[in-house]
Amino acid sequence: MDAATSRATGGVRDLSRPIADGMAVYPGDPPVHLAPALELERDGAAVTALELGSHTGTHVDAPAHVVAGGRTMAQVALDELVGDALVCHLAGLADGATYGLGELAASVAGGVLPAVVPPVVVVDTGWWRWFGTERALRHPSLSPEAARALVDRGMHVLAVDTLSPDPTDAAGTPGIPVHRIVLGADRLIVENLTDLDGLPERVRIGCFPLRLDGDGAPARVVAFPG
Repeated sequence: MDAATSRATGGVRDLSRPIADGMAVYPGDPPVHLAPALELERDGAAVTALELGSHTGTHVDAPAHVVAGGRTMAQVALDELVGDALVCHLAGLADGATYGLGELAASVAGGVLPAVVPPVVVVDTGWWRWFGTERALRHPSLSPEAARALVDRGMHVLAVDTLSPDPTDAAGTPGIPVHRIVLGADRLIVENLTDLDGLPERVRIGCFPLRLDGDGAPARVVAFPG
């Protein structure tokens, strides 16, 4: 999706990917299939049948994704998903690199992360440009130590432009420590953001997932002006 397509009038900016038939998914996740169930000319109304996983495209991970008995997406309140955000634009990361507090701090004004961060931390590795390609699997990942520090500093939502904040390979991932730290603290993760170029360092973010009583849900994620 190009920048013009993802921006709307009034300055509201869409950071989510459109859901399309056959789109890329996390290794091992259900494929995405969209097909007409009813057709306008034949049936008088158009209805599309959807087959997809709960972590399709831009989506929110609920604690239940990795925590037994954790909250489902339907149990997450909307006020947890709308809030002030710190946007960290990381430049020059290598394939498979691990970034931590040092890289995050270097990306913000003054080179120092605040002792208390906003509720939402957005990480732009630049890998949103590679979604749907083989290189997407070689995305950078957040260190577990940095994930713990962000939680301790008040982060409630970790939002990334990659398939996962943990490493990924063609078989998925052998371990998900960042998921376990963030979701284990009853916080939330957003994955597969897009169109992050030029997004201000301080912005207000809204994540609007489907209200599924499950481990996660596709979401419309937007940045609000001002």
